[in-house]
Amino acid sequence: MREAVSKVEALQRSKTQGISLDDVERGVAHATRALTALAHDDGHICFELEADATIPSEYVLFHHFRGTQVADGLEAKIGNYLRRTQGRHGGWALVHEGPFDMSCTVKAYFALKMIGDDIEAPHMRRAREGILSRGGAANANVFTRFMLALYGEVPWRAVPVMPVEVMFLPKWFPFHLDKISYWARTTVVPLFVLQATKPRARNPRGISVQELFVTPPESVRTWPGSPHATWPWTPIFGFIDRVLQRVENHLPRKSRQRAMEKARAWVSERLNGEDGLGAIFPAMVNSVLMYEVMGYRPDHPQVRVACDAIEKLVVEKADEAYVQPCVSPVWDTALASHALLEAGGPEAEAQARAGLDWLKPRQVLDIVGDWAARKPKVRPGGWAFQYANAHYPDLDDTAVVVMAMDRAMHQHGLVAGMPDYKASITRAREWVEGLQSEDGGWAAFDADNNHMYLNHIPFSDHGALLDPPTADVTARVVGMLAQLGETRETSRALDRGVNYLLNDQEEDGSWYGRWGMNFIYGTWSVLCALNAAGVDPADPRIQRAVSWLIRIQNPDGGWGEDASSYKIDPAFEPGSSTASQTAWALLALMAAGAVDDPAVTRGINFLTRTQGADGFWKEERYTATGFPRVFYLRYHGYPKFFPLWAMARFRNLKRGNSRRVQFGM
Repeated sequence: MREAVSKVEALQRSKTQGISLDDVERGVAHATRALTALAHDDGHICFELEADATIPSEYVLFHHFRGTQVADGLEAKIGNYLRRTQGRHGGWALVHEGPFDMSCTVKAYFALKMIGDDIEAPHMRRAREGILSRGGAANANVFTRFMLALYGEVPWRAVPVMPVEVMFLPKWFPFHLDKISYWARTTVVPLFVLQATKPRARNPRGISVQELFVTPPESVRTWPGSPHATWPWTPIFGFIDRVLQRVENHLPRKSRQRAMEKARAWVSERLNGEDGLGAIFPAMVNSVLMYEVMGYRPDHPQVRVACDAIEKLVVEKADEAYVQPCVSPVWDTALASHALLEAGGPEAEAQARAGLDWLKPRQVLDIVGDWAARKPKVRPGGWAFQYANAHYPDLDDTAVVVMAMDRAMHQHGLVAGMPDYKASITRAREWVEGLQSEDGGWAAFDADNNHMYLNHIPFSDHGALLDPPTADVTARVVGMLAQLGETRETSRALDRGVNYLLNDQEEDGSWYGRWGMNFIYGTWSVLCALNAAGVDPADPRIQRAVSWLIRIQNPDGGWGEDASSYKIDPAFEPGSSTASQTAWALLALMAAGAVDDPAVTRGINFLTRTQGADGFWKEERYTATGFPRVFYLRYHGYPKFFPLWAMARFRNLKRGNSRRVQFGM
C-alpha cells in the first residue's frame, strides 16, 4: 500500500506533470537534426546491434579453434569489453545488470583465459567462483557444451545427438528442416557435420578450463535438459537420445558421407556472400568450420567469403571491441524513416525518402526462399533484416517498409517530388498476405512453423527452435493492410488477423511481445494495429489495455520492463524506465485515443527531461529479444528514433484537427 501511495505522489509532482508544446517542438527538432546527421551518403541508416558477452567470446574461441590470427590489438580490445561487462555477481549476464548466466560466463571466462588473463586475477577468480558455486560448467546449455566438446573439455555424450542423416528425413517425419525456424536451420545444418566428424580445436596455446568443473566431465552421467520441457516429452526424447548415443558411431559410412554432402550443398546454396549464411553469427561460424572439416583449404573461395562475413560484424573502438550477432540496416532505416516522416519538415522528409529509395532495390523479388516449403505458390516480395539475406526475408521488416513507403507517397511535404513505390508495395503485400498462417496470425519468417513438440527435444534447451505466429508480427501486418485501405469487411486476411490479436490478449489487458521487451512492446504493436483496423477505442478490450499501460507507468513518468518478464510462465516485471519502452507505451496510448490522458503528458515530460545534449537518449538496458530467456538485443538505434517518433506524434495530435492516429504504426 505504501509503495502504491508513493508512486501516486511521485506521478503527481509538478516536475513530472506538464509539458509545453514548445518544449516538445524543440526536442523534436533537436532529435531530428541528430538522427538525420547519422545517415550514410546513400540514404540508409545502420546502428550498432549489441548482444551479450557470448558473441565476442565465441569470436575469440573461433579463431583459436582454427589457429588463425585476429587483427593486431583486437583481442586485447575484446578483453577490455568483456572485463567491463562483467557483473557484480562475478559472472556475465544476458542483459545489462541482469542475473548471472552460466553459459555466457563459461564462454567469457574461456575467452579471457585464451586472450591471456591470469586465472588468479580478481575478475577471473570471481567468475570461476561464481561458476563453481552454481554447479560448474557442466550446467551450461547445449550450445556451450558443444563448444566445450569441440575443445575436448567435455565428452561428446554431453551433447544431445543430432545425426547428419536427418538431412534425408521425409517431410512427413516428426523432425524435418522445414519444421524448424530459419535461424535454427542455418545454425544446425553445418552443426550436423561437426557432430558427425567431431573435430578437435587446434588451440595453439593449449588452453583448458577444467578448473570450471565440480565433477570431472568424464564422470558426469546426467547433463542438463530443457528447463521448459514437460511430460511426456522429456522421457520420450530422452529415450530417443540415449538410443542415438549408442548407435550413432555405427551408422553406415556411405550414407553418412552422402548426408554430409547434402548438408554442404544446402549451406553452399544459401551462403549469401559476405553477408554470411543466414546473415547471423552462429551460422556463419559453423559454416566455416563445416567447410574445413570437409577438407576445404583456408584459401578456398567459400571459406574466405564466409570468414569475411564474420569479420564484418566486428565493432572496433578506441579501447574496446565486440562482435555483433548480425546487422540491422533495413530495420533501422525503415523505422528511422517512420520517425522522420512523423517529425515532418522538408529536411526530415527528404531524408526519409532517401532511406526508402535505398530500401526499394533491396526487395527480394527473384529468389524463392525456405518460406516456400509451406507456401510454394506465393511469389517472393519481402525485405530481409540485413543488407542481404535473400533466402530469409521477414514479414516484420516488410510490413514496416511498406507502411513507410505508403506514408511517404501521401505525406504533404513530398507532393512536389512524389515517390512512386506502388509496384514495391503491391508485390510486398502479395507476399505478406500469402504467408498468413492457418490460425490467422503471421510469424517472422515462415508460415505455420508451429510444431511445438520440437521445442522439447534435448537439442532445443533454449526453447526457440520454432517460428510460430506472434501478436507483434501479426499486428505489424494488420496495421499494414489497414493503412493500405483494407477493412475487415473487404479483406478476409485482415479480419482473421484482427481476430487472432483479439483472442491473444492477456487477462490483464496486455499482449505478449516476442521480438521486443515484452508486454509493453506487444501492447504497443497491437493497439496501433487495432486502431488502424477500425476497432473502436471504447471497446472494453482496448480500454483494458489502456488501463494496464497507465497502471504500470513508473513514478518518474516513464515506462520500463525487465527481461525477467520472459520467465517460463511469462508475466510483466517492471524495470527502470527506458526511452524506447516509454515511447512504445506512449505510441500505444495515443493509438488507443488517450492522447489527452495525464499519463501521456507525464510520459512526454519524461522524454523531454531525459533527452541528452546530443539530441538522443541514453539507454544501456536491453529492450529487444532474440530468444526469450536465452538471448537479448540492445539496438543502439532504438533510443534515437522511437522517442523522436512518440514526441512528434504527440505534437501532431495536439496541434491537429483530429486525435486519431491515421497510420498502422
